[in-house]
Amino acid sequence: MTDLLARTAALVDIASPSRDEAALVAVIEAELRALPHLIVDRVGDNLVARTEFGRGQRIVFAGHTDTVPATAHNASATIDGDRLSGVGSCDMKGGLAIMLELARTIAEPAVDCTFVFYAREEVGSAESGLGELFELRPDLLVGDVAILGEPTDALIEAGCQGTLRVVVTLQGARAHTARAWMGRNAVHRLGRILAALEAYEPRRPVIDGCQFHEGLQAVAVGGGVAGNVVPDTATVTVNHRFAPDRTAAEAEAHVRDLLAPFLEDGDTIELTECSGGALPGLTHPLLASLVERSGGQVLAKLGWTDVARFASHGVPAVNFGPGDNTVAHTADEYLDRAPLERTWTILRALVDQGISH
Repeated sequence: MTDLLARTAALVDIASPSRDEAALVAVIEAELRALPHLIVDRVGDNLVARTEFGRGQRIVFAGHTDTVPATAHNASATIDGDRLSGVGSCDMKGGLAIMLELARTIAEPAVDCTFVFYAREEVGSAESGLGELFELRPDLLVGDVAILGEPTDALIEAGCQGTLRVVVTLQGARAHTARAWMGRNAVHRLGRILAALEAYEPRRPVIDGCQFHEGLQAVAVGGGVAGNVVPDTATVTVNHRFAPDRTAAEAEAHVRDLLAPFLEDGDTIELTECSGGALPGLTHPLLASLVERSGGQVLAKLGWTDVARFASHGVPAVNFGPGDNTVAHTADEYLDRAPLERTWTILRALVDQGISH
């Protein structure tokens, strides 16, 4: 068998920060086009390779090719024993190595496979290469289920939470601070909102056996004119992470209802970003088989991932890949051999055997 850790290291050594993935995509494209059993399409810096064996079901494997920017010491791969260090090793070139090895070694699969290598996941969702594919070539993304190789330490993380941000702007009245009673301090008005956010008790719903944990946090504040002026406006940006049993509209309404008691005429709430979540979707037989093959443990995905894009197009999806997501994006990012090979073994068996009986 190919040394997957060394294969991952080779991918780490091809720099692919967001918006600069072309060199890595070219290497992947050359490898995949040389495989006669694959049909390969390139859309911008996104690459899709598919088998057409005529099987009754299709699994879409998806992974992003970009990484966060490298630091001074993690741009190149370093292997020490069974640990690979380097930018993107965990998030998510280990997952890409598995996808490439699956694509290379497919001989008599029980299912057809689609391999999606997409750009610009680590930047704003509006730039997502996967979003670009869904817009321009949704036919390339058709499948019964999807498996995203995001780092989960070889555990299944099902569904994902939604996320939204609102900017709340409160009004006041300017005055000289020597005569502050003649004005109204908008920054001081933020106090009641911040206290309500601090006291907020998040829901922790259990959905399909997965416990989600919502959050509502102030993530930025702004205000102030000068050192001797009572500020007449102030803002707070609020981020809400909501479980997938709520729609985006329901989550927005919840936030607005919570903040309404603190607003007056002239105050505003502006929705600046909103992405819905995804239900676990584990009832599909292929995903149920994946759960069984991986030992039965399933966790809720508490962040937002591209499983939501697939779910919104009717494709149930999970996150399942090597690597500890707590070290993703850090200067000391690493990937260990054990979860890499465990993920490979489980996915290879799923492709070879399909639904377990």
